[in-house]
Amino acid sequence: MHYDVIVIGAGPAGCTASKILASNGIRTLLVERHKLPRYKSCSGVLIKKTVELTERIFEEKIPASAACAPTENHGMIFTDDSGREYRFEQEGLNVWRSSFDNWLAEAAADSGAELLDNCAAVSVTQDQTFVGASLKNGANITASYAIICKGAAGRIRTSLTGERHEFITTYQTFNRGVSDLDPHYFYAYLQPELSEYDAWFNIKDNLLVLGVSVRDISKISFYYQKFVEYMAVHNGLRISEFVKDEKWIMPLIKPNDRIELGSGRILFAGEAAGFLNPMGEGISSAVESGACAACSVIEGFSKPLDVLHRYKDKTENLSAYMKRQWNFLGSISRKFKMQGFNQTKCNL
Repeated sequence: MHYDVIVIGAGPAGCTASKILASNGIRTLLVERHKLPRYKSCSGVLIKKTVELTERIFEEKIPASAACAPTENHGMIFTDDSGREYRFEQEGLNVWRSSFDNWLAEAAADSGAELLDNCAAVSVTQDQTFVGASLKNGANITASYAIICKGAAGRIRTSLTGERHEFITTYQTFNRGVSDLDPHYFYAYLQPELSEYDAWFNIKDNLLVLGVSVRDISKISFYYQKFVEYMAVHNGLRISEFVKDEKWIMPLIKPNDRIELGSGRILFAGEAAGFLNPMGEGISSAVESGACAACSVIEGFSKPLDVLHRYKDKTENLSAYMKRQWNFLGSISRKFKMQGFNQTKCNL
């Protein structure tokens, strides 16, 4: 079966791309390896930029069914290496990623995209005329273009680029209890004694969420305990009941890492491209890069070289925005001083 575009990954980047493509009459297949609603470990904090961008593209308000309590997020508070606080006051929303992503996927399907969940894409190849995708259900699909939005750990990205990321492991727990902190904020802690990357705290539906990220997975328990002790001393944390825990991975951004936009008829968006916002919320960069990829395909459909040129041009502001975010974190934390990307790559 042939499509105009196959989009792999039904997160914010993939759903946004599919929504825009289908709304413009582009025959689109959206493939997701997990059964929807899918779950992803995430802060679930939507900053103002994300809310405005998403509601403009999807042409409706983010539904209350995607939100959790407290619904209103008032901003983020960062604590630097020495314990100094930096407050960023901004209106936002507190959501569950499973519900939010499912709403995005349903909206893409309502716009005409064909949605296939619980079916992984096994491989993607291309030649000068089309892209071929082999699916786990045995189907072989062809398309004029592919947009890969399958996250940082996707094997398809590795097979296409030959590049392998180092990863950060994130570990977070959900607990019942109390804290002195204002539940309307997301808190990030950069002190090196608390994690190998960052630690965080927020509240979702009366559950206290505590997380740490590490480069060495064997150190999760050590840093998590240090963080819990810190929160108890400094922020009145008292845990009465452990509910659940979860692990996830994200790419480690290092010096000279670059944004990978794609090659030929294959584009990367979201984490697959390396678009990661370090300021505690990566959904905005996923939505924006997914939109840029889709619009580039629509505008340059008959000329693959034009598509990549357009995509590079459209993502320049996003790349600059992310670089500013990384530079700020580098100014307040030694761990981030030597991190960040310095170039954008696409094979034209």
